[in-house]
Amino acid sequence: MDYEKIKPLFFKLDPEYAHHFVVTALKAAEAVPQLLNPWVKKNFVDDERLHQTIFGRNFLNPVGLAAGFDKDAELIRSMTAIGFGFTEVGTVTPKPQPGNPTPRLWRHVEEEALQNAMGFNNKGSLYMERRLKKRYPYVTPIGVNIGKNKATPEKDALIDYEHGVRVFRNLCDYLVVNISSPNTPGLRDLQNEKFIEALFGMAKSLTQKPILLKIAPDMEKSQSVDLCAKAVEAVADGIVATNTSIDYTLVKNPKNIGGISGRVIKEKSFEIFDAIARELYGKTVLISVGGIDSGYEAYRRIRAGASLVQVLTGLIYKGPEIAGTINRTLLKLLEKDGLSNIEEAVGADRR
Repeated sequence: MDYEKIKPLFFKLDPEYAHHFVVTALKAAEAVPQLLNPWVKKNFVDDERLHQTIFGRNFLNPVGLAAGFDKDAELIRSMTAIGFGFTEVGTVTPKPQPGNPTPRLWRHVEEEALQNAMGFNNKGSLYMERRLKKRYPYVTPIGVNIGKNKATPEKDALIDYEHGVRVFRNLCDYLVVNISSPNTPGLRDLQNEKFIEALFGMAKSLTQKPILLKIAPDMEKSQSVDLCAKAVEAVADGIVATNTSIDYTLVKNPKNIGGISGRVIKEKSFEIFDAIARELYGKTVLISVGGIDSGYEAYRRIRAGASLVQVLTGLIYKGPEIAGTINRTLLKLLEKDGLSNIEEAVGADRR
């Protein structure tokens, strides 16, 4: 399939309708595994030089799908088939919720960006629990990104996160606590040391499953570093940097709501990640996400300290071959630098 030929037609569809169309098609393909086998052969790069053991699991390649695409754990097989080495599902909330009113998803085609104000639309924890019981454990690692319901008051937020930890602690390889989406009122206010300490204290009392913190790209660097350091001190097992941005100057014709992702947040995301990595590389697992759409950018994040990278908006603009393309480029860059495996590249610029 030549994605560049069909992309103009695809982009004539409303963005959210186009997403639903793709999800429906992929769910149909998942029902017939034989349909996915040729995709796996074409897209999935399984080369020992890209293997890493993280969180006690073997990651066959370091390129994963970021949370926000497979909100309800319906596409795990198909994401493997198009080449992703791991999948992060969600964000999932305790109760189902419809999200914000439509329209709530926009393309900025010239800038290869998306702007979303989805608002954690998902089918709820019970639905995802049933889905994961059919899939987990799986051949590639699965992460679950947990959030709070919009109707839950800020003072009760910890209850929603506790629910997520209890439900999914035995149905995934790692958990991510999402307190950095701009689309749930008051959520980013939870990005403070007091809540972080309470959050990870609660989580670690319930499970030994790896639990990571996902942060926004819009804080001051020093604030981001301090917050992440506090999370690691509170025994977080890793940092995911970054979520979408509310810097609307990044695109020419922004809406006044939601978060921006894609190529335009590449440098903003990298700068925050790089600052965090200077402080925390070697002390915790770092995952970089935000504007990654090529093997060269993925390699820059890896050399800066990322063990893993994630893609979402790049999938929309570059198409379903993006993970395979990134991984093949990583192999060429490893060879160019005289490195025998990806672990030698992780944090190479920090040493």
